[in-house]
Amino acid sequence: MRASTNLSLLLAAAGTHVLGQSTTSSSAASGSTAAATGELGDAAEVSNNPVDVLYKAAFPESAFFKPAYPEGGNMEGEVSAVANPDGQGVKFTFKLSNLPKIGAPITYHLHVAPVPENGNCTATLAHLDPYIRGETPVCDKAAPATCQVGDLSGKHGAIPADQDTYEMSYVDRYASTVDGIGAFFGNRSIVFHYPNKTRITCANFAKADGDDDGSANLPEPSSSSTAVSTPAPTQGSGTNGTGSGTGTTPPPSTSSVVLGAASGLRVGAVSAVVFGAAIAFML
Repeated sequence: MRASTNLSLLLAAAGTHVLGQSTTSSSAASGSTAAATGELGDAAEVSNNPVDVLYKAAFPESAFFKPAYPEGGNMEGEVSAVANPDGQGVKFTFKLSNLPKIGAPITYHLHVAPVPENGNCTATLAHLDPYIRGETPVCDKAAPATCQVGDLSGKHGAIPADQDTYEMSYVDRYASTVDGIGAFFGNRSIVFHYPNKTRITCANFAKADGDDDGSANLPEPSSSSTAVSTPAPTQGSGTNGTGSGTGTTPPPSTSSVVLGAASGLRVGAVSAVVFGAAIAFML
């Protein structure tokens, strides 16, 4: 009886071990993750941005949220945006001064609508989000393709608290200067926020004068402002940032399947040896 019971326990343990190894191998091969994504899939990297087309956003004299500047005034400077020389991604350059002292980092985003003539920042509506991702959960900067296209500070970092000036340059792979697609921001706005989402100030992007190509005068990004490495875009009809199709995960490669099968055979062989040794011991 004891030998029969021990044999049953050994078989159950061996079976559970093989099943666990098989499940782990399958999960690793499929590359499944729990990262947030939009209803239309992850954002696609845009590779056909027109070169030397420069957009700028400059701020009005007065802030939208007056308590941020009790003595009047507003954030000063501009935000510039121009495509990389190869058309892949857009380089954003921030040259800002007279920043408000709010005791916390300042976040900023591309918004869907432009600022109206009355300067009402709430009229800019929500973040630019062509893939319908939403604001929650918060952006994971390690996986920028899963963030809202317009969440620039989420992908590249907020403005540090209580600074007088802010200068930064980085490349965003998902915003676009291709007119007519969902990721295009050239006719939209940028809005700066308190952490509680109160809108401090906002400005419209507009195409700069034709005699200023923008690319030669923009500073190269420093090592501290290099964009976060991005994963390859998922397949689907949104490959140019249109946000018009659902991304699909590519199938695992043949080598991945073979390696998974080999791993399973190795586990099976080990389990068989253990089983045989146990039988011999009990006999």
